[in-house]
Amino acid sequence: MPTQYSRPLPRSWWLQKANYFIFMVRELTSLAVFAYAVFLVVLMWQAADEASFSALYDALHSPWSITAHLVILALALFHTGTWIALTPKVLVLWREDERVAPNLIASANGIGWLVVSGLVIWLVLS
Repeated sequence: MPTQYSRPLPRSWWLQKANYFIFMVRELTSLAVFAYAVFLVVLMWQAADEASFSALYDALHSPWSITAHLVILALALFHTGTWIALTPKVLVLWREDERVAPNLIASANGIGWLVVSGLVIWLVLS
């Protein structure tokens, strides 16, 4: 049986189109979100020991830590925005015989995200 030819793909394939680049950046930002989630779990684990928690709390007020948190926030917002924009492509809804507008699906997801985020911020700050 003859083997099928597979065209070699360069390592920079994702730099050739803007859509590929945004896809790869979104996938890489998920690693930053995961790393921050692990960081928060470690932070909660350290909260049991008052001395180590207070040292960690003091370290979180350093300029480097604040800058890192702002960068991770930007990455998380980019990840969330691109994911919400992607939902109409993976969530195809029909109302009787016509398709629900993709903008309506993305808007509903965005509004839902804002409402849930607002509730979480309200719970944390109150």
